[in-house]
Amino acid sequence: MNITEHQENIVQYCFPDNNSSCRKEVRTGPAYIFLYIVLSFISVCTVVLNLLVIISISHFKQLHTPTNLLILSLAVADLLVGLIVMPVNIMQLIDSCWYLGKLGCYIYPVINFLALSASLCSLIFIAVDRYIAVSDPLLYSTRISVCKMSVLITVGWSFSLLYVFMYLYFNDHFHQSHIRCYGECVLFIKYSWVIADLVLFFVPPCSIMLILYSIIFKIARHQAKAVRAVNIGGSKKREKLSKSSETKAAKTLGIVIFVYLTCWIPFYLSSLMDENVASMYLVWNIIMWLMYMNSSVNPLIYAIFYSWFRESVKCILNCRIFESSSSRFNLFQERF
Repeated sequence: MNITEHQENIVQYCFPDNNSSCRKEVRTGPAYIFLYIVLSFISVCTVVLNLLVIISISHFKQLHTPTNLLILSLAVADLLVGLIVMPVNIMQLIDSCWYLGKLGCYIYPVINFLALSASLCSLIFIAVDRYIAVSDPLLYSTRISVCKMSVLITVGWSFSLLYVFMYLYFNDHFHQSHIRCYGECVLFIKYSWVIADLVLFFVPPCSIMLILYSIIFKIARHQAKAVRAVNIGGSKKREKLSKSSETKAAKTLGIVIFVYLTCWIPFYLSSLMDENVASMYLVWNIIMWLMYMNSSVNPLIYAIFYSWFRESVKCILNCRIFESSSSRFNLFQERF
């Protein structure tokens, strides 16, 4: 036996000084190193993008609108994913040991599920908000206010937190009776709760978003046709603008629905096939990271496509936000 084989056969422990320590499994090699670099880059991008959204909406008074409050709530939830959930997951990929202690093992799943649940709630609220704005634009300002939206966001986060505690409590997470050795943090979910989560926290959000965005798209098409009818005999430029607006709306709604379904369907399908997929460590982590990626793409969909976001990012990068009157900058440039 050569030296390399002998080193590989040496049993390593997470905490060598503790007799009840778990065995350590270190995942090295070029493929894993490349994977860690890519995932770390995704985590950093998620944090930066969502921080830009949070700073923009919080700093500029012109952006203090009900719709932007929802985008802010979404960005906060997605920031938690990029700042806490993703790095801890990367740490577990590198090393099978859990180094954050029992308290960390209690708290991490709470933050994980809370961020994902709050993100989904925000997506639903955004869909409802856009439906009200499109279906009844004249009465939107009287129905929806910043104060009402703040209360709704608080209720959404509170409901998400309550659901997460129920979900973890009834799966015996806070008892930790299933921990076999020191340095292990695992979460076992009962199959009945997998089904309940699918029925309560996937099918309704998916159905609501699909229905509302379908209605929004139909209304947008109807409005675009009305504009074209008014412009008969008018300038071709306006007709092209109405067509491009309709196309842009269709593309945006298509991206929203496609990303949501792409990121979440694999996770729930794999949960239903728990016994087969859970044993495939790499496949399960790819599915989990696909779900986390929704937090990376959300700011691209809901913020970067807006002109005010591009203007606010310019002010942030140019350090103009430190000017005394920067909070009152006009981010909506008139275009003729």
